Amino acid sequence: MAATPTIACIVEPRFPGGTSSAVARELAVLRDRFAVEVHGIGSRMFRDRPVAPVLERALDDLRLPLRMGAPQISADLVVVHNPSFLKFDEDLAPRIVARELVVVTHENMLRPGGLEAFDAAHCLRLIDRSSLALRKSLAPVSAYNRSTVADWLAAHPDFAGWGLLDGDWTNICDFDIEPPTERPADRRGRHSRPGFEKFPAAEVMDICFPAHAEENVILGGDSLLTGETSRPHWRIIPFRGIEIDSYFKMIDFMVYFTAATWRESFGRVLAEGVAAGKVVISDPDTASIFAGAVMPGRPEDVDGIVAGFVEAPSRYVDHVLSAQEALTAFSADAFLARQAPLFERLSRRAA
Repeated sequence: MAATPTIACIVEPRFPGGTSSAVARELAVLRDRFAVEVHGIGSRMFRDRPVAPVLERALDDLRLPLRMGAPQISADLVVVHNPSFLKFDEDLAPRIVARELVVVTHENMLRPGGLEAFDAAHCLRLIDRSSLALRKSLAPVSAYNRSTVADWLAAHPDFAGWGLLDGDWTNICDFDIEPPTERPADRRGRHSRPGFEKFPAAEVMDICFPAHAEENVILGGDSLLTGETSRPHWRIIPFRGIEIDSYFKMIDFMVYFTAATWRESFGRVLAEGVAAGKVVISDPDTASIFAGAVMPGRPEDVDGIVAGFVEAPSRYVDHVLSAQEALTAFSADAFLARQAPLFERLSRRAA
């Protein structure tokens, strides 16, 4: 009888936002097909934070222990999620031994304009020094993310030993699907983890969330609660301040732009908005990730986009249903199909 391939997932378990959510859903899919272990590595980046609730719940549901402090991590495939967590550390304590080592680049390596988003060379060197693997690969999470990783690798020939995985390691976005409203109103919102890079400039926020909108809900707007920002027409709610379902009931349009110097590598929250039955609007680079599910535009276009859908409710419904159909590109089956060559190699070696 062939042995079941082993997979060890390494994650900084205190990552907030999309990284922990993506890992949580991925574990549920891998757990059904492979022998999976989850290893947590604490970093200086998040030392004062608890384990992300979404990851903690997933591990409990799957009855997977979170192994901390293992001196060696060995498996047929070792997957390191989001290496940026190592940017403030001087070493990576465990020894990693694998047939294949995959580092999932949840963060873009380059910012708009070409500047490095974080010291990726430092993070990868720590992983390099601590690992022994037949093959080492970087796994982008989207086509846009892949372009930044490929450009970074081209500029760093000393990392020629790292390959690019053929298929993107996309987020699994098989959320429950909610029907769109048949009577959309000018009710706008956005949500993300707190972080200055997640929010555009104040003047852009004002364009996207104006006083004439019926509702403006900013979930995750912790930095806007300091008293320095006075917008009586905004309902500002701290990160995790309400259940996500309650937030979506407040809005019909999700408007999502970030700082001009930063781009989402994937943008899991946008897929959440589509699944929740909302029209989702973002910049063209971010929208391009979602196979037509997210409407591209500039902040100056938002008023017109919203007004057009409010005036034509049937077009709103048609757009949302089409967008939800496009999310099948990010299903569990689609993820497994993209990574089929990798998983087939593991199965052959385990046979």
